Amino acid sequence: MSCTYRRVLLAAPCAAALASFASAAAHARDAWPDKPLRLVAVSAPGGSTDLLARLYAQRLSVALNQQVVIDNRAGGGGMIASEIVARAQPDGHTLLFTHTSHSVLPSLHAKLPYDPFGDFAPVSLVALTHSVLLVAPGLPVRTVGELIDLARARPGRLNYGAGSTGASAHLAAELFKLMAKVDIVHVPYKGTGAQLGALLGGEIQMSFSTVPAAIPQIQAGKLRALAIGSPKRIAALPDVPTVAETLPGFDVSAWNGMMAPARTPAAIINRLNGEIALIASDPDARERAAAQGTDLTHSSPQAFAAYIKAQIAKWARVVKAAGIKPE
Repeated sequence: MSCTYRRVLLAAPCAAALASFASAAAHARDAWPDKPLRLVAVSAPGGSTDLLARLYAQRLSVALNQQVVIDNRAGGGGMIASEIVARAQPDGHTLLFTHTSHSVLPSLHAKLPYDPFGDFAPVSLVALTHSVLLVAPGLPVRTVGELIDLARARPGRLNYGAGSTGASAHLAAELFKLMAKVDIVHVPYKGTGAQLGALLGGEIQMSFSTVPAAIPQIQAGKLRALAIGSPKRIAALPDVPTVAETLPGFDVSAWNGMMAPARTPAAIINRLNGEIALIASDPDARERAAAQGTDLTHSSPQAFAAYIKAQIAKWARVVKAAGIKPE
């Protein structure tokens, strides 16, 4: 038997295996999805995360030719929704629409009912929602510098409101306190609506909020937007400076992303990632989101995984320095 013939015989099984694998991958891609998808959102209906989830669900339904159904599972700072998806079948029909809490919970809890890395397959970062520092109209400050001066003159006498422990508003305020070296007291509220209502009623003097939640009150002149929490000014509030202009390095934006259960086929992850990229680049969708203070975005699964790890490290430092404990 010639050497050439022997090499052909040995290579044939490998080529057949590769062809079989490619055929199976193509079949998985073409067959999926074969039923409606369940998008488990970590927030209650009506909030900024829910609205974003519905935007993506609506457009994915068209792109995938299958209905994408929102399943709101608020509670536990996102823990309930995350556990549901972590335990779901990795067939691409159950997905997680998560937010900043996914990168905070590991610092608040010694043990979670899931592995924030090992139990999930990142799909893409989908949105960054800008935060805004608000003050009650009666507070005699017009700039971040004036607020810091007032807080230093009245240590422990100013209050800020925030929702659940570890929520974006809570972390933003604690980071502000650390960087500005001020003593401002946290007053917890059940949700953003109650938090903003307390600010309107004068129960508290300041609060961080997402721009979409606060912009109606800002535009009506009922609350004063002191500064944007993101590093750059935003189109929705172009005349409002950033906190970073007074405290260099300050950066707080709430993020949203999509994940699947671990071991979901790569062909499905890549298909979802591509569809998200198309949604995030759509001019109409981007314009509508930007008007409310949200930037639609897109990343590779690998970049999203790296982003989550960086966020976990960032907020672990804040949680430790501020001594934040779970409720």
